[in-house]
Amino acid sequence: MTPTTHLDATFAALADPTRRAILARLALGEASVTELAEPFAMSQPAISKHLKVLELAGLISRGRDAQRRPCRLEAAPLAAANEWLEAYRQLWETRFENLDVLLQEMQAAEQQSTRRKPPKPRKKP
Repeated sequence: MTPTTHLDATFAALADPTRRAILARLALGEASVTELAEPFAMSQPAISKHLKVLELAGLISRGRDAQRRPCRLEAAPLAAANEWLEAYRQLWETRFENLDVLLQEMQAAEQQSTRRKPPKPRKKP
């Protein structure tokens, strides 16, 4: 898989709230499919399909412990997604800072122009 393909798979896997919840649970430690299925109103095969998507994206791995196959969170794809997002966060932060400077300059210019205006002459009754 190319880095772009990995990133696409990561974001596609993260697009589903059930998969994000599974990852949040795995962030606490490894868990079996049965344990991961408990909080959801769906069948174990449905959870297994979600796990397959997460596994193909490299977000989880499955071990073997006798008859148990615990799932573990794999952080590398999340780190790559965060790195990609961070570049855009920095870009927008710079743009907002520039916008703040421009706004301050405009406000200062407005204050200067209102100070320079002579008072309007009063009409005599």
